[in-house]
Amino acid sequence: MTPVAGPDTVSGWVVRRPGPIASGPLASVRRPAPEPGPGDLLLAVEACGVCRTDLHLAEGDLPPHRPSTVPGHEIVGRVVAAGEAVTAFCTGDRAGGAWLRGTCGSCRYCRAGHENLCPASLYTGWDADGGFADAALVPADYAYPLPDDQEATLLAPLLCAGIIGYRALRRSALPSGGRLGIYGFGASAHLAAQVALAEGATVHVLTRSARARQLALDLGASSAGGAYDRPPEPLDSAILFAPVGDLVPVALEALDRSGTLAVAGIHLTDIPPLHYQRHLFRERNLRSVTANTRQDGREFLATAARIGIRVTVSPYPLSRAPQALADLAADRVEGAAVLTPG
Repeated sequence: MTPVAGPDTVSGWVVRRPGPIASGPLASVRRPAPEPGPGDLLLAVEACGVCRTDLHLAEGDLPPHRPSTVPGHEIVGRVVAAGEAVTAFCTGDRAGGAWLRGTCGSCRYCRAGHENLCPASLYTGWDADGGFADAALVPADYAYPLPDDQEATLLAPLLCAGIIGYRALRRSALPSGGRLGIYGFGASAHLAAQVALAEGATVHVLTRSARARQLALDLGASSAGGAYDRPPEPLDSAILFAPVGDLVPVALEALDRSGTLAVAGIHLTDIPPLHYQRHLFRERNLRSVTANTRQDGREFLATAARIGIRVTVSPYPLSRAPQALADLAADRVEGAAVLTPG
C-alpha cells in the first residue's frame, strides 16, 4: 500500500505520574503524529474503550514499561495512513487495535499457538501509545477488520473486554449446558455472560453493584446476588472478573466437584490462604488468564456478530478521560466506558 498523508499532530492523554486517580495521573498532551512503519496503520480514532487495565496502569498497579505512554487498547478507527508492506487494509477502512500488539512468532509458545504467553509480547497502551488520543498507530498484523454499519462506541469494548472475557470463558472449562458463576459484572463480564447464555449455560452473577445486578438480570442471568453471596446452586465453572483476591476462596468454595475457576484480571489483590478441603479438594481447578491470542479475537468477533451481542456503554468525550477512569475506579460505570474524540 502506498503511504497516505495523515494528521500532523495527535492530541490525547498520557500517564505522567502513576498514582491514585485522585492524584491526577493523566496529563493532556499534543504531539507530532507518528509515522507508520512498513507494517503499521495510522488510525483516526473514532472510539476507545476504557479498560480496568488502563486504571491499573494509571494507578501504578502495573509498573509502566515506558514513560508518558498514551493508555487505551480498545481502539476503533479509520485508516488514514499505512506502511508500504500493508496489504490487508486500505485507506478509509475501519480497523480495530487491541491489547496484544506484537509477538516474536518463533518461540515455543508462539509455535504452539500460545502467543499470549510469548516472553517478547508487546501491548498497546503499555509498550506503545494507545487510543486515549485522536490518532493511534497499530501494527496491521495485530489489527482486526471491523464492520462499517455499527456504532464505533459499541465496537470498542469488544476489542479487549469482549476478547479477554471470551478467553476467560474458555479457560473456565464450562461444560455444555453448565452452571456458570460470574464474580464482578463490568465491561468484560456482561459480554462473556451473553456468549455463555447463547451457548445454553445457566448464569449466576455475584457483584457488589446493584446496577450491575439489574443489568445481569436484564441480559438473562438466572440470579444476581452480592459479591460474597452463595449462588443458589453449585457451579460447574466460575470466572472472577473483579480484581479482588478475597473472592478467590469464595468462588472456589461455590464450585461443584471438578469445577474450574478462571481468574480473568491482569492484576489481583492478594489471595488469602486457601483451605485444601473447602477450596481445592474434589478436583477443583484454579486457572489464570494471560492476555489473548489473535485467534481468540477472531473467534470472539465472529461469535459476537452471530449472536447479536448487546453492548452496554457509558460514553465520555476524550476530554473527560480522567473522569471516566475515576468513575471506573468507583464502580459508577454501567457496562463499558468509551471515549470519543471531538
